[in-house]
Amino acid sequence: MGFFGWLWIWAVIGFLGNAGCQRGRSLGVAKAVPVREDGVLELQLMSFNVRYENSAELGDRSWHQRVIGSVGMIQKERPNIFGVQEAMHGQVADLWASLTEYEFYGVGRDDGKINGEYSGIFYQQDRFQSSLTEKGVFWLSDTPEIPGSRTWGNEIPRIATWMRLVDRMTGRGFYVFNTHLDHKNQASREKAALLIAQRIDGRKHQNEPVILLGDFNATESNAAMAYLTGKKVSIAGKTTAWPNGLTDSYQSLHAKEKNRRTLHFWGNSREGLLKVDHILASKGAEIVSSEIVSGDKPMVSDHFPVTARVRFSR
Repeated sequence: MGFFGWLWIWAVIGFLGNAGCQRGRSLGVAKAVPVREDGVLELQLMSFNVRYENSAELGDRSWHQRVIGSVGMIQKERPNIFGVQEAMHGQVADLWASLTEYEFYGVGRDDGKINGEYSGIFYQQDRFQSSLTEKGVFWLSDTPEIPGSRTWGNEIPRIATWMRLVDRMTGRGFYVFNTHLDHKNQASREKAALLIAQRIDGRKHQNEPVILLGDFNATESNAAMAYLTGKKVSIAGKTTAWPNGLTDSYQSLHAKEKNRRTLHFWGNSREGLLKVDHILASKGAEIVSSEIVSGDKPMVSDHFPVTARVRFSR
């Protein structure tokens, strides 16, 4: 259980019920935000695998210690929206309680409530309005609406969380997806990529931009990532390309960078090509910046967070 987790759980357990950590902390009116008259939708994004809370990891690697640095890192980077992976309920509670400008949406992958890791979405509640009907969680399996389902050879359930947000600065809507693909089974990763692309293609507002965040347990050359970025590949037994493939924010700016590791296994080094954490955006997005947030001591996770600033023109 996280450092602040028990206090938070007792405070809000009457509100959570069967809905995971989906209930807002306030019913008040959102604060005023400046209007962007040029209609440009500009977003500062982050994907952060927080490393699940593990009683065997002590000292600086314990969540009790890491939560302080994690909160500080997020406050420093100031993402408008960020996705977390591997976050247990208590860890979500700690971040949610500490980062009061953010609202959260997500559920635990084991039961669709509070058990198991979350791949959830934090967003600045003053700037963005969440759609009441366009949000959800689906399991990366042949039965995506059944909590805890796994049918593609992965040993543990895998999920994707999605929601539509409306930007109060511009009045524009957009979609955010956050996921965590399997770490062992390539067939599972490939089928997951196909399902996520299918769900993106099936969104209600086809003209609105999409952001896809996550720990994909795959580098850029993996068939799952290649498919999601629109390349023609052999995937799940067939050769195909996704016509609505997304733009890889980091690759678009740093294609020649050789030291891009994000999964560092507590080594705190970017040396190597093991970049498995990615931020993807709809075609036509202007990628203003994209970075790997490294060098924190003590380390906030065994993954480096990744960030991107993207713009969508009017």
